[in-house]
Amino acid sequence: MASPLPFLQLILTLLLAAARASSEPPPPNITSARPADELRKYRRISARLRSLNKPSSKSIQSPDGDIIDCVPSHLQPAFDHPLLQGSKPLDPPERPKDHESTGDMAAGWDIQLWASAGESCPEGTVPIRRTKEDDILRASSLRRFGKKPVARTRQDSSGSGHEHAVGYVVGDELYGAKASLNVWRPRLSTSAEFSLSQIWVISGSFGSDLNTVEAGWQVSPQLYGDSSPRFFTYWTTDAYQATGCYNLLCSGFVQTSNKIAIGAAISPTSVYNGRQFDISLLIWKDPNHGHWWLEFGSGVLVGYWPSFLFSHLATHATMVQFGGEVFNTRPSGFHTATQMGSGHYAGEGFARAAYFRSLKVVDWDNSLIPAANLRVLADHPNCYDIQARVNSAWGNYFYFGGPGRSVRCP
Repeated sequence: MASPLPFLQLILTLLLAAARASSEPPPPNITSARPADELRKYRRISARLRSLNKPSSKSIQSPDGDIIDCVPSHLQPAFDHPLLQGSKPLDPPERPKDHESTGDMAAGWDIQLWASAGESCPEGTVPIRRTKEDDILRASSLRRFGKKPVARTRQDSSGSGHEHAVGYVVGDELYGAKASLNVWRPRLSTSAEFSLSQIWVISGSFGSDLNTVEAGWQVSPQLYGDSSPRFFTYWTTDAYQATGCYNLLCSGFVQTSNKIAIGAAISPTSVYNGRQFDISLLIWKDPNHGHWWLEFGSGVLVGYWPSFLFSHLATHATMVQFGGEVFNTRPSGFHTATQMGSGHYAGEGFARAAYFRSLKVVDWDNSLIPAANLRVLADHPNCYDIQARVNSAWGNYFYFGGPGRSVRCP
């Protein structure tokens, strides 16, 4: 049998070396650089929070943990923009001709959780969801906080992780879109993924000059910290690269409503084989001032995107899209089970699949007209599909969605 002494001597040598290493100070780049980096990061985050969280006249605690600040309308983040400083929100514009209520199940502000106990913001203020430090820390970087991932356009989505099922209309001159869409609470496989249902108003190419304004509902744990469907807006002028953001997380969108909090949770939601809950959204270009306005529910004007933010959309749109999108990260090398819409395929129909109904566009004469020549496309149809239909009650409409990873979607 071999002597254990050489082995013991080796152990003793390693222990002594470890003790000496622990008693020596770390290299200068660790002792000095790391605290300095952390301090700079903390200061940047603090500055960002100060720029977003404006002085408020009242704060409301939402049942889901959100804090809604009632900010004087002229102090909202939009007016940090150099071209908006010193100005105030504009008066309501002329609505499109033939605009009428579409029988929405949601009347407006009463379907957001923060207002469920009867709380509201005073006239002259706008309700803004307070941004917390944790919201910023969940982002991939401070620079990308509040922005969508890049390389997400529908035509180029096959390798980007972004997957779509959409109906779309193409035209030389389009000035808005309207639809009603039912709200669901899709399940996500990881907190880095999202699932949404929205309207896009688009102009420019699908390259670096893409202009969009967008609105709908989304589930995004990374952005909001939970799995609730939330009302959101977005805009970009350079294909999601450097310009634009979600909601009010940069200067741009001007909020005018004291009843709707952008980024706040929507409740209730649709029930599979049960009651369906939908909301109506209208985006249109004011023919007098050229700004893009957003209406939520039956007549609640949320606010507008100023026309000077855009290049192509400064004049008109050339495409509108309606539908769903998910971000699939494939963390294990295969498709995740993140749901789109209800998590069920279009063929299951009413009360089971997600839908868009009463699809309309705004024409050159500021008139709402049926979305004729509607085309549909699912870029990953085994995972999420879409079926277009027409009837007298809903006009042009479609069902869409799916479960993600499944027998059909390996």
